[in-house]
Amino acid sequence: MSQVFKTAHLGSLELKNRLIHSATFECMADENGAVTDRLLKRYVNLAKGEVGLIIPGYLYVDPRGKALAGQTGIHDDRLIPGLNRLVKSVHAAGGRIAFQLAHGGRQCPRKVIGKAPLAPSGFGRDPASMNKPAAATEADIQAVIDSFAKAATRAFDAGADAIQLHCAHGYLLNEFLSPFFNRRHDQWGGSPENNFRLLKHVILAIQQTAGSDRMVMVKMNTDDFTPQKGITPDLAVQYAAWLADLGVAALEVSSGTYYTFHTVRGDVPIDDLARALPWWMRPMAKVIFKKQVSPCRFQKLYHLPAAEKIKPVVGDMALILEGGVRTLSEMDKILSESKADFLSMSRPFIREPFLAKRMQQGKTNAATCISCNKCFAAVFNGLPLRCYADGLP
Repeated sequence: MSQVFKTAHLGSLELKNRLIHSATFECMADENGAVTDRLLKRYVNLAKGEVGLIIPGYLYVDPRGKALAGQTGIHDDRLIPGLNRLVKSVHAAGGRIAFQLAHGGRQCPRKVIGKAPLAPSGFGRDPASMNKPAAATEADIQAVIDSFAKAATRAFDAGADAIQLHCAHGYLLNEFLSPFFNRRHDQWGGSPENNFRLLKHVILAIQQTAGSDRMVMVKMNTDDFTPQKGITPDLAVQYAAWLADLGVAALEVSSGTYYTFHTVRGDVPIDDLARALPWWMRPMAKVIFKKQVSPCRFQKLYHLPAAEKIKPVVGDMALILEGGVRTLSEMDKILSESKADFLSMSRPFIREPFLAKRMQQGKTNAATCISCNKCFAAVFNGLPLRCYADGLP
C-alpha cells in the first residue's frame, strides 16, 4: 500500500491519508463574506474525493484585510452559522477541515476596503492595485493581533478541526516577516527577532483565547522573490525553528508575492491576467508578465529544496510540501525519505476533485493538471474557481 494512503496523525488530528488540499481562493462567497451553496458544494466534493485534510481559501479576519471581492470572511460572529454549515457538511462527507486565517495587508485594493491598505511600512505601491499602503501604528498592530485571535475563536466555535495562519504570498503576516516589506526600526522590525514578533504574538494570543490545545498550523514563504532581498530559505529555516518552539503543529512551505508568478509556477496567461486590470495598466502589465514566463516556468516539486533545508529543525512539527506535487511515485519517495510529512496540492484538485480517491483505487498515478494557470487568472477576473484549461469565458 502506498504510504500516501496510510492513516496519519497531524498534531492531534487523525487523517485518512497524507494528502492536503492547499488553501485556494474560490471567489465564491457573497458580498458580506458569507459561505454560499456553491462554496459548500466544492468542499463536499473534495471530502467525498477522499482528501485527507481540506483547507479552504483564505478567510479575512478584518474588513481592512479583505484582499478580493468574493473572499470568505471570518471577521464577524454573524458568519459563524455559515462556516458551521460548511464544517458539518465536510464532516458528514467523511472529511476534515481547517480554516486558513489571513489579513491581506498592502495587497488589499483600496476599492475593496475603502481606505489605504495596511502594511508594516508605507513605501512604494502595490504592483497589482497600484495603491500606496499606510504604515501600521502600534494601535493597528494590536488590533491585528486581536482580530486573528477572535477569528481563531470563531473558527473553532464553527467546529473547524484546525486553523492555518497565512504567512505567505505577500499578505500582512508575510510582510512583517519579510525584510523587503518590513522596513521598521522598532520592536516590530529591523531584525529577524523583531520581524517575527507579530506572528509570535498572534500565535500566543490564539493559544490564550482559543485554547492551547487547539491545533494551529502556518503557511509560510521560503522565498519572497521580491525586487530586493526578502525572506530567503535560510531565514525561513530560522523562522521554522521558532514556530516549532511555539508549539505550531504543522508548517506548509510556499513562496512568491504579487511581484512575481513563482507562487503558481507554470504558464503565464498574459492576456487573461491583464484583463483583470484597469485599461491604463494593461500595456505595462503585459510587458511585466512576459518577463515572468521563463523564470516562473513549471518545475516538479519546486519547494522541495527549501523543505529539505527546513526539515532538520522542525522537530515534532509536521512539514507539508506543496508546489509541483503531481505524481504518486514522487509523493511516496518524499515520504519514504522523510523529506516531508504531508503533501498538499491546489491546482490538481481544482481540475480533479476526486483525484485522491482515484489514486487510492489505482485508477491513476498522476494529476492531469497542465499548470496553465487560467484558474488563477479567472478568480482575479471575478470568476468562480474551476478548471478553465479550455479558456476563460
